[in-house]
Amino acid sequence: MVGMESYGYNAPMSKKTGAAYDVPEGVDIRGRYDAEFARILTKDALQFVAGLQREFRNHIKYAMECRKEAKERYNSGGLPGFDPATKYVREGEWMCAPVPSAVADRRVEITGPVERKMIINALNSGAKVFMADFEDALSPSWENLMRGQVNLKDAVDGTISFHDQARNRVYKLNDQTAKLFVRPRGWHLPEAHIFIDGEPATGCLVDFGLYFYHNYAAFRRNQGEGYGPFFYLPKMENSREAKIWNNVFERAEKMAGIEKGSIRATVLIETLPAVFEMDEILYELRDHSVGLNCGRWDYIFSYVKTFQSHPDRLLPDRVLVGMNQHFMRSYSDLLIRTCHRRGVHAMGGMAAQIPIRDDPKANEAALELVRKDKLREVMAGHDGTWAAHPGLIPAIMEVFTNNMGNSPNLIKTVKREDAANLTEEDLIQRPRGVRTMEGLRLNTRVGIQYVAAWLTGTGSVPLYNLMEDAATAEISRVQNWQWIKYGVELDGDAMGVKVTRCLFGRVVEEEMARIEREVGREKFKKGMYAEASKIFTRQCLAPVLDDFLTLDAYNRIVIHHPKTSSKL
Repeated sequence: MVGMESYGYNAPMSKKTGAAYDVPEGVDIRGRYDAEFARILTKDALQFVAGLQREFRNHIKYAMECRKEAKERYNSGGLPGFDPATKYVREGEWMCAPVPSAVADRRVEITGPVERKMIINALNSGAKVFMADFEDALSPSWENLMRGQVNLKDAVDGTISFHDQARNRVYKLNDQTAKLFVRPRGWHLPEAHIFIDGEPATGCLVDFGLYFYHNYAAFRRNQGEGYGPFFYLPKMENSREAKIWNNVFERAEKMAGIEKGSIRATVLIETLPAVFEMDEILYELRDHSVGLNCGRWDYIFSYVKTFQSHPDRLLPDRVLVGMNQHFMRSYSDLLIRTCHRRGVHAMGGMAAQIPIRDDPKANEAALELVRKDKLREVMAGHDGTWAAHPGLIPAIMEVFTNNMGNSPNLIKTVKREDAANLTEEDLIQRPRGVRTMEGLRLNTRVGIQYVAAWLTGTGSVPLYNLMEDAATAEISRVQNWQWIKYGVELDGDAMGVKVTRCLFGRVVEEEMARIEREVGREKFKKGMYAEASKIFTRQCLAPVLDDFLTLDAYNRIVIHHPKTSSKL
């Protein structure tokens, strides 16, 4: 057996319990035993996950090596661009499979973690789709992941309920609910509580495999009108990674004995390299695709990460990097043209605002910003959009409905042929705007508080009237890193101060004091703010930029339980 420390996991052990999971040959579960979890971690389901892992692990490892090679190329001065070798795909006259009627209308989609009350509220929210998230909105502790699988099984079965004892209220599903999409983790994340043949499982194959195995039949009967299940696929950088997913889907359909093309997925275009391969990504998934989505927060993070060695491409304050920036608008326009040309949905980005309950005037101003953003999206040709909070859904639905006519989508009516002229330079144009001390402070304050919440099991955090998840925390981290590395001048508040390690150290101290004032001394002492500050600070000051904040922090939430049964 390969030791856990070989993979960088020094997981704490917990007390031994009597019961154990019944596992197939080669599978070792290190997570806590729970009778409810055992409903999910059945021998047959684990056999299916292990089969996926064995068939695709080398393809995944190769894809991750290709990411490293691309990074080295960009770090040596190279720029991402369209691949001449796949020009025939971009210029070909092919189409994706027709969109199933069950998901033709996706005007408003709500997203959130796979937490029980959240699932019920989101499915009841009036949105057309709920994306249940195992990725950026979830801290991937064993408890969160397995409880999430239990919750989704109950949701698909239609039996889910939640008794809120504090409010003495029972939550149940309405007759009409949103369509359920599930987002597994990205290719890069391991699942360190499940070992297969002596190495940690691939996180997304665990998320996908367990959910698919237990729910495909009930989902197709109850929700998918003969199709499904439906997925969102995150963090891909190229069509090679899309091809792996397509093969996973075909393998799953074969196992289940359902028609090829039953599973459908929307890919998030949230990395800069992927924007140059949107046609190719759709081509690889053409039997299984229902479109692309503008994952705009991760996209901003990826812009910095891709150009980490390009001092001429520094971002302005995070709040200034919106869809009014030329490179962001170009990405959205090209995505719409690409999707509609291939017959699938072009989904808009996340509205991260949350209702401001104690200030009606500020709340209306925030809602007006959301309306303007969503009006821009629908007028550009997006078929739908994302919201982080149920309170935004009526306003967004009204904007889309008023501007879409009677059609469930704009696939056939808005072609955006003007976007055919967009160039590589349009897609990477330098963002414009100022950099301020307040921008540095906000990055630091948000980053530390998000990591503190993540370490204590919460992956989606309301901060300063916005819903922050791993993507927005990543922007905070990499922007700080970039500003410190290149000693940028804060030119937006007439200070003329350069960002140095020393200045950043002072900002961290001052922002930690502010966080303590804001959350209160008691919560500050009980929370993991000091640990979060160490992690966030270390990553901002690292000589080499870490690929993902969560890879480092993940080691802090892995808890191993002693084996009581294993057939390794």
